[in-house]
Amino acid sequence: MGKDSRERVLPDNEAKAVARNLRVSPQKLNLVAGLIRGKPVEQAMADLEFSRKRISEDVRKCLMSAVANAENNHQLSIDQLVVAEAYVGKNIVMKRFHARGRGRSSMVMKPFSQITVVVRELDEEDLENSRKRANGGKVKAKSKSGGAEANVAKEAE
Repeated sequence: MGKDSRERVLPDNEAKAVARNLRVSPQKLNLVAGLIRGKPVEQAMADLEFSRKRISEDVRKCLMSAVANAENNHQLSIDQLVVAEAYVGKNIVMKRFHARGRGRSSMVMKPFSQITVVVRELDEEDLENSRKRANGGKVKAKSKSGGAEANVAKEAE
């Protein structure tokens, strides 16, 4: 007699988590979200652990929740997870006033924001490429001709 289950929006190899009502401006939260986009989960966790931004602890909790959702709800392998998306949205804005001189007042805006983290399970080759990209290394492109190195070797002969 319960409700019908909702159709899954994400693909089968993805899981997400949302952290709402974070007391920080969306612009500042987006700086932290930029730290983890496209990185493997273990590296993103390490970056958030040692980040000096105050809000990075809440982003880390959201990332841990997305990983737990992937493992428990969707039976994905933790070792092959990558942060596919991390996007920020606006939430409520509390409006307060600050007393100024000569009987006047001015508005003080206290913004809230939310973050959505989507993790994706990759195969071994794509996972290695994302690790190299996250470390600043260059990734060789796949090509049918054997790549530019093979062409240069042929010309040298």
